[in-house]
Amino acid sequence: MKLYQLRSTQILPISKQAAWDFLSSPNNLKVITPDHMGFQILSGAEKPMFPGQIIQYIVKPFPFFNTKWVTEITHMMKGEYFVDEQRFGPYALWHHKHFIKEVDGGVLMEDIIDYKLPFGILGQLAYPIIVKKQLREIFKYREQKLIELFGKVEGKSNTLELKSI
Repeated sequence: MKLYQLRSTQILPISKQAAWDFLSSPNNLKVITPDHMGFQILSGAEKPMFPGQIIQYIVKPFPFFNTKWVTEITHMMKGEYFVDEQRFGPYALWHHKHFIKEVDGGVLMEDIIDYKLPFGILGQLAYPIIVKKQLREIFKYREQKLIELFGKVEGKSNTLELKSI
């Protein structure tokens, strides 16, 4: 079993409350997801985020292939962090931690995703060719979208790291 991890950081020139309000709203996921992913929320986004919340989406990870993705908000400390875990979807495991921390000039957003691919060795072979590239593109898109929406803190760099653990 091979486990992978994505770590992303981005500094935004906004308040911690503004960051929380945007990031903790499931409806904003569509805003920061590339259009080609066909992202659509089916249910679960009508209430403010809470532990135990189930959110159902349709996502199109590859052309001509959509799948249902069901996540649960398992942990949350308002204004600080939340964790979503896949209950059903394209990954064998998806555990996504979102942290928000005040820093000089705004807030640091940090995402840590631990994930496992399905299909055993076939999934591992697809990782460097398809999955790693696609995750990198999705998070780069998200970074640019957040800069468009909120601006950029000059002199601060964002990071994106994908690796096997």
